[in-house]
Amino acid sequence: MTEYTRRDGTTASLPDRAANEQVRRDDRAHVFHSWSAQNLIDPTPVARGEGATFWDYDGNEYLDFGSQLVNLNLGHQHPDLVRAIQEQAGRLATIQPSMANDVRGELARLITSKAPDGLNKVFFTNGGADANENAVRMARGYTGRRKVLTTYRSYHGSTGSAISMTGDPRRWANEPSDSSVVHFFGPYAYRSPFHSDSAEQETERALRHLEEVVMLEGPQTIAAIALETVVGTNGVLIPPPGYLQGVRELCDRHGIIYIADEVMVGFGRVGEWFAFDAFDVAPDLISFAKGVNSGYVPLGGVVIRDEIADFFGDRAYTGGLTYSGHPLGCAAGIATFEVFERDDILGRVRRLGSEVVAPTVADWASRHPSVGEVRGRGLFWAVELVRDQGTREPLVPFNASGADAAPMAELAARCKASGVWPMIHFNRLQIAPPLVIGEDDLRRGLAVIDEALAYTDKLAA
Repeated sequence: MTEYTRRDGTTASLPDRAANEQVRRDDRAHVFHSWSAQNLIDPTPVARGEGATFWDYDGNEYLDFGSQLVNLNLGHQHPDLVRAIQEQAGRLATIQPSMANDVRGELARLITSKAPDGLNKVFFTNGGADANENAVRMARGYTGRRKVLTTYRSYHGSTGSAISMTGDPRRWANEPSDSSVVHFFGPYAYRSPFHSDSAEQETERALRHLEEVVMLEGPQTIAAIALETVVGTNGVLIPPPGYLQGVRELCDRHGIIYIADEVMVGFGRVGEWFAFDAFDVAPDLISFAKGVNSGYVPLGGVVIRDEIADFFGDRAYTGGLTYSGHPLGCAAGIATFEVFERDDILGRVRRLGSEVVAPTVADWASRHPSVGEVRGRGLFWAVELVRDQGTREPLVPFNASGADAAPMAELAARCKASGVWPMIHFNRLQIAPPLVIGEDDLRRGLAVIDEALAYTDKLAA
């Protein structure tokens, strides 16, 4: 047996190392993995997790700097969430969605208490993709229109409409798909498609571009504009001042539904209950998942503006899921709210973001020639790596794979060798640890990345 040290200083044992080989054999023989060429991967068997740390069967310890898939907001094995699931399972493990359930109703009430005024109903789903699917279905039903506008640099899920809404290359292999989805360019000041030279200019030109797309597509044909409030996997792109308000005004002018995709950034990731709170804007529909209960049991949903919910008051909403509002998932969600309030999670995220991460990554940008830009908020940051700070040539090409992506793979390997499991995508290293990470662990993980960047510096001009 391999021992490890818990956060409280006590020791515990991991499963026998011999189990490692059995886990690998079963995985390789029987598990078909997402987004992967099956013969080219070698998944790491994980034996245990606690807080911001997980261990493999050999006892190697890793700081989880990606919160798995940016969903583990309260970290591995949070005792309050585990206890809530255990207690709920002992009382009522599951019940169909057509029946009323105490934890389902309570969680819906808690979620709407943090939503803007006038959004008082929640439709629960199993995750983020089907949350976006149902948000679009609601918008189309309410408006009687079909088209949905989303950005190229986006990810909204891998199901039918959600993968069509997705702008990044994961969409390509799934085409042709929903032909009524139209993509446009969102703001991205560092690589501005509008040749802007200031945040204000980026906002003005991005909104002008979107308005032209709306005009050319026909505003009377557009049901919704769906935006990740902060673009997640595709770059941690923070909207420039005034942009989201401009989108809101455009939607109001043409009767278009504004869908805020908060799947990745909701529930504390940027130091707010919902990320759009930081930008003084209110959407019509909010899709959520991940951080609502840290993914302990699959759960997502849509928060619905009253006028849209009322539209379905006397006509059936034609959508549903067997596990909508699963009691185990909702119990963990209620516990999440309790932990957030008791431990001031939002306050600590803001503090760690502004006092620890922001100055550290700013220092990297000043010292490392391979760092083109750093950007982020709370505990959600991107380090954009380049070969030349002047030309901004990416360290690896867009959508690189194989040998072309080797520099980023090597950077990740160096971080892992020093005990940090990073999140990388294309030419970016993204920082998204659990919101409960200790300050010492956060600084230690950042120091490991700082040291690893010496490797990418050698590739930069």
